[in-house]
Amino acid sequence: MPKLKTHKGAAKRVKITGTGKFMREAQFSGCSHILTKKSPKRIRKFRKQRVADKTDTPRLKRMLPYG
Repeated sequence: MPKLKTHKGAAKRVKITGTGKFMREAQFSGCSHILTKKSPKRIRKFRKQRVADKTDTPRLKRMLPYG
C-alpha cells in the first residue's frame, strides 16, 4: 500500500487538537481588509479559531491522513 499524500492546502489552514477535532480560522464577513474603521473589540473577535463543522470531518480526515 503506498503512502498517502497530505493535502497541503488543508494542512496550512486546519489544525488538529489533541482530542482529534479540527480547528479552523473563524470566517467572518469583512475581517480581512479596511480594519481601521472597525473597533478593536470587533477585530479581536476576528482572530478566534473555531471547531470545524462535523459534516466536514470525514473530508478533513481524508485530506490529513497523518494528523
